[in-house]
Amino acid sequence: MHAARLHAFGPAGNLTYEEVPDPAPGPGQVRIAVEAAGVHLIDATLRAGRRLGPLPLPELPTIPGREVAGTVDALGEGTDPGWLGRRVTVHLGQAPGGYAELAVADAAALHPVPDALSAPAAVAMIGTGRTVMGVLRQARIAPEDTVLVLAAAGGMGALLAQYAKHRGAFVVGAAGGEAKTALVRELDVDLAVDYAREGWAERVRAELGGDRPVTQLFDSPGGALARTALDLLAPGGVHHAYGGSSSLVSDDTTPALTDEELSARGITVQALPAAAVQEHKRALEEESLALAAKGILVPLVSTFRLADTAEAHAALESRATTGKVVLVP
Repeated sequence: MHAARLHAFGPAGNLTYEEVPDPAPGPGQVRIAVEAAGVHLIDATLRAGRRLGPLPLPELPTIPGREVAGTVDALGEGTDPGWLGRRVTVHLGQAPGGYAELAVADAAALHPVPDALSAPAAVAMIGTGRTVMGVLRQARIAPEDTVLVLAAAGGMGALLAQYAKHRGAFVVGAAGGEAKTALVRELDVDLAVDYAREGWAERVRAELGGDRPVTQLFDSPGGALARTALDLLAPGGVHHAYGGSSSLVSDDTTPALTDEELSARGITVQALPAAAVQEHKRALEEESLALAAKGILVPLVSTFRLADTAEAHAALESRATTGKVVLVP
């Protein structure tokens, strides 16, 4: 089979497309003919040789990638024969191997892919989607809310904006650049703004007026952008901080509000503990796939050929992509 492999930590160009032996499923496992593999900023961080929290650096050489969708083409010993030939998606967890034409996964972790979903959409929902569901379990969005979503053209941001609209909230989607802002506008948000333009926060404030303050802020980028957005959050509002992508791709460590400022304004900060996602991951994955199958959530996807994995990583790190980045063999 062909795969994208990493032989040395470093820049995106260190990922090479090469031929490697086909993997064989072990007991209780299946082999998947991969139709789509998800790419995450965590993958890029580990590829660069930077540890991320408790995640260890992989042993080299390695085939990165933890999210795949495709068709089961082989079974390991003791695996339910009913999986053979089925379209499935799975998050591989700590075991990489997704950037390949064939991948091995534990049968217990598999999800059938609903007929309504493409493989790239299923991949977006099995990883990014489950994190979104974790954030939404804490959010309790109501029709009277005014929601501001930063990075609304990203994989998580687009889903959060869609769900907030589904719940009846007034939604402001913010993205960087004219092209991304136009894409956010297509999500049917109430207001789309370009935060790459000077004075974007003042425009939001003017559009909302004094009778519709922002009550919930969904913040993936962090840094200076989050600090500006927090000035729009009403007293008693909620700041959902869940991504930290700025810290993964840049040195932007601009602090948000101090504890004293938060207390004075009555703002609640809700972070998403990784342990909470892991504890409920199966249920979150099921919820995510179900909402996508119903058309309530439609993931934005940017696809690259598996042979162009290095280019996909470089584009992701430079913020040149929209939605979930997905590799297709």
